[in-house]
Amino acid sequence: MKKFLGIGIAFAVLVSLQIYFWCVQSGPLTQTAFIRVEKGTSLNMVADGLYREGIISHPFIFKIIARFSGLSQKLRAGEYQFEAKISLWNVMQKIAKGDVFYRKITLPEGLTNLEIIALLNENPYLSGEISLNEIQGSILPETYTFPFGTERQKIILEAQADMQRILDDAWNSRDLTLPIKNKKELLILASIIEKETGVPEERPLVASVFVNRLKKGMKLQTDPTVIFALTQGKSDLGRSLKRKDLLIDSPYNTYKYYGLPPEPICNPGKDAILAAAQPADTDYLYFVATGDGGHNFSKSLSEHNKNVKNWVKKISK
Repeated sequence: MKKFLGIGIAFAVLVSLQIYFWCVQSGPLTQTAFIRVEKGTSLNMVADGLYREGIISHPFIFKIIARFSGLSQKLRAGEYQFEAKISLWNVMQKIAKGDVFYRKITLPEGLTNLEIIALLNENPYLSGEISLNEIQGSILPETYTFPFGTERQKIILEAQADMQRILDDAWNSRDLTLPIKNKKELLILASIIEKETGVPEERPLVASVFVNRLKKGMKLQTDPTVIFALTQGKSDLGRSLKRKDLLIDSPYNTYKYYGLPPEPICNPGKDAILAAAQPADTDYLYFVATGDGGHNFSKSLSEHNKNVKNWVKKISK
């Protein structure tokens, strides 16, 4: 009897060691893989799915260990990322801990509400519809992370909360000599700055031009506001502005009307907002493209006209 008992114990030890080896050894996965565990999915379905995707080699062992250790009661829904050669035990721990994979979506600076909605709707990892009645400029362009299935509206609400925080901070630290009455006007100015230049170091300079013009009672005469008047933020203009475009009768036409337009023309980024709140201290009243991505700034109309001629020569070559 003792002999058989000893054999049984030895066999049990060998089996345990083999199971342990199966649990901790490198798995069969050859490259990073993703799998989704839906809410209410059974342990059997999870194990079969992992085996089918080549993530584990022993679904039966997975189920035994999960039940024995109590992990079967802790399997959490979500999308999971598994790296190559991940062990069965680490697979189990990842799902039990709810270590879900977070995807990213970047909302670029300068997009309109409609463009941002289209970007979110195109993302297959988000869900639900978007309800957005806010004015332009309420969404902070930024990179947002989210687990699979997050509602698109949640991204919008997060971006709006971030925008409000950034705008509040910028307003509280603004240059008190600004000819700006409230946070909405600050946002409008920032949206124009955002559309005028993509060069970070130029934003405070562009801001100074518009602030100086506002202080002197000059028209802003900025092309992006006219483009918004023509498209209403629904699409790109798809061509260069023409002289006749500058005659459009719209409150967004800053060639026709003085002051800021009635609403932001896009969703500006943090840097544009900070530039609007704290513009550079300059005497600049004009700027024109250099033809290589930047701008030439000038204090007088005569100097500006020379810069314009140089720009025309450069682009006509």
